[in-house]
Amino acid sequence: MMLLASHGFMIPYLPRMNSEGMRNRPFYSMRFANVDGVYHVADDSATSHHVQRRRCDCYDHYKQLIPYMEAWCWQKSLVRMRHDLVGRDEDHSDMLIILQHPPVYTLGTGSLEKYLHFNIQDSPYEIYRTERGGEVTYHGPGQLVMYPIVNLRYHKMDLHWYLRSLEEVIIRVLSSTFAIKASRIKGLTGVWVGNKKVAAIGIRVSRWISYHGLAVNVTTDLSPFQRIVPCGLQDREVCSVKELLGNSLSGKIEDSVLIDTAHESLVKEFSEVFQLSLSDRSIS
Repeated sequence: MMLLASHGFMIPYLPRMNSEGMRNRPFYSMRFANVDGVYHVADDSATSHHVQRRRCDCYDHYKQLIPYMEAWCWQKSLVRMRHDLVGRDEDHSDMLIILQHPPVYTLGTGSLEKYLHFNIQDSPYEIYRTERGGEVTYHGPGQLVMYPIVNLRYHKMDLHWYLRSLEEVIIRVLSSTFAIKASRIKGLTGVWVGNKKVAAIGIRVSRWISYHGLAVNVTTDLSPFQRIVPCGLQDREVCSVKELLGNSLSGKIEDSVLIDTAHESLVKEFSEVFQLSLSDRSIS
């Protein structure tokens, strides 16, 4: 559970839409609490149970290794579709893609090649420069990746709020499911346990529609991170949930069970933090 200060405050907001949609849309508010100077989304069940949640179509392929390029093209296609729906005032649901990737390095739009410990023309794995923010990172088996395609007009039109909310999802998962105390580090994006980064976040927002997202190292082989400077941070390390649980669970819980457990918790906490009602969807 989150540690909340005794005094919080309410921030009301309404999505931008035409007058007809505004009349039929329930009032939304989110409560935040200040903890050590950082504002957290507060879980106020007494309020949330009386609010009709926005639908979120969930394309859940978390047990599959989907090539990065395929997933990237899929995201961009869905974003274009969402722009068309917004233009017709028919954008009635958000979207969430959950998957794993085969080994791949990705760079953000302004990533520097100096953070690669290899010649980019002779990469040990596929490598892509994308339009997301952030520096180089690694994706691979055992890492759960979530790509929310969310219309921030229906949540909060604030990129810092969105990044902190994605972090909140992961912090809740680690605490409630694995009893791991994770945190933010001021000035950095992602989720940390001590000096080690357990989850990376990199997003792109196009006309208030988000894509790209977050990656949590669950049972990931961490050795490919040694070939890069993850997220361009020279003095930080990476870790995984499996590593953090340590020898106490070694040999007792299979990797597949850890993945299943983390996945279930990520879905739950994502829906709670963003107040969304998830509906399973398949690729058409």
